[in-house]
Amino acid sequence: MIYKSKISLIIFIVFLSVINVSFSQTNKKTNEKDPSNDRLLISDSLKWSERMALSILKRNPKAWDIDYIPEPKWEYKVGLVLKAYERLYEATKNEAYYNYIKDFVDTMIDSTGTIKGYELESYNIDLINSGKLLFNLYDKTKEDRYLVAIKTLSKQLENHPRTKSGGFWHKKIYPNQMWLDGLYMGEPFYAQYTVEFENGKNLDDVAHQFELLHKHAFDKKTGLYFHAWDESKQMPWANKETGTAPNIWLRALGWYAMALVDVLDYMPEAHPKHQELVVYLNELAEASSHFQDESGLWYQVPNMQNKEGNYLEASGSAMFIYAFAKGTHKGYLPNKFETIANKGFDGLINKLVTVDEDGEVHLNQICKSAGLGGNPYRDGSYGYYLSEPILTDNSHGLGPFIMAALELRR
Repeated sequence: MIYKSKISLIIFIVFLSVINVSFSQTNKKTNEKDPSNDRLLISDSLKWSERMALSILKRNPKAWDIDYIPEPKWEYKVGLVLKAYERLYEATKNEAYYNYIKDFVDTMIDSTGTIKGYELESYNIDLINSGKLLFNLYDKTKEDRYLVAIKTLSKQLENHPRTKSGGFWHKKIYPNQMWLDGLYMGEPFYAQYTVEFENGKNLDDVAHQFELLHKHAFDKKTGLYFHAWDESKQMPWANKETGTAPNIWLRALGWYAMALVDVLDYMPEAHPKHQELVVYLNELAEASSHFQDESGLWYQVPNMQNKEGNYLEASGSAMFIYAFAKGTHKGYLPNKFETIANKGFDGLINKLVTVDEDGEVHLNQICKSAGLGGNPYRDGSYGYYLSEPILTDNSHGLGPFIMAALELRR
């Protein structure tokens, strides 16, 4: 009897061990894939794209709160991050990423297709950017409200104020001005809309926006672009002969580079403007490679690396990395730019990324914002670009980081 009891006890202990191992493995899988779990463990076996995406979900269960704003708002930065989640969902099929996008959009767009807080008449091109999320949602759900919102944003572009030469004003409050930022905010949406709903009839106009800034904001000395161009040459920050802003800003270049590679997704190779945009991308990639720091990163004011106060900036660097990697994979750029992109990503990981004990990932040295004019007045000087706050885990850097990691399969 004693012998049988010992055998039974051993079997029972083994059974408990098996159950415990099974539970632990199941729980580990849940922790890695279920962002609703408050004890979320972000495994270092995952790729950087998912490690960052899960870290954001852990910190900010609602996408509109990524930058800790007081209430939900339809604005470009959330659209930037969620476009990265859209690509991540396509790659992983993890429904948590899709749901994160849909929850934000459904918070902002009611059953009639009205966008909460959106005013078409403000003619702010930044407000177009989040509209890129609507195409996939409409394709997937066929809910009319998404289509209504798409049409509303398209109507803004249809009536958006323009320079005399045909360029979209950055905002109604910034008359006659084109900023590099605006090309990313408006052109990928414009290109996708005209291809999907108009048989591509306005692709020439999409390309024209790039042509104008290539003609007027391109700096022949560096091969880079000034932050903005004022066609009227009346703004205090504008060069009285050229209308250009006084300096080159890294993130503006990043917006421009991403705009090029994303618009090219909708510009058929046979289209007369396709190769022109590819040339612009090559010019920028080649010029910017000469300003890449030995760390792999780029400086806030990229052509003044050694000037006092300048710093390696995360968001613009990540934008370059994404654009150059995608440009290489699409065949627009020579293969050497994938090496440049990988060097840049190594720089992000080695210099600007920190990881908590629980695996949560943070991205540091992100410029909060930068612009021209306005109140308080922004003069575009070197000192101005260094005066803006430098943040950790700001959305400007998080979205491009995920996209760069995805594109490089890191």
